[in-house]
Amino acid sequence: GGAATASGIQGAASASGSQGAATASGSRGAATASGHRGAATASGDWGAATATGYEGKVRGKEGCALFLVERSDTGEIVNVWAGIAGRGAIKPETFYRLVDGEPVEVN
Repeated sequence: GGAATASGIQGAASASGSQGAATASGSRGAATASGHRGAATASGDWGAATATGYEGKVRGKEGCALFLVERSDTGEIVNVWAGIAGRGAIKPETFYRLVDGEPVEVN
């Protein structure tokens, strides 16, 4: 899988390959992983991490937005979820995957 990093303010990183990793480390950056089992990380202040591929996962620094899409084995979208790292039960710096519509901690 490929890797993409955006380190500037409001930078954008996108990884579309299988098991790709995208990281946005700058303030208000956006990281998107759209491939099979991709990972997106928002490590800058007020960033956003989005995973739209099959079994994708996201994590973020406290205060970062997290977005997950859950897909069936055939690729159909079955659930979506949005949250903020450090609010409610969502821990900062922890990867989450959507399972049956709920965010679940993963490695």
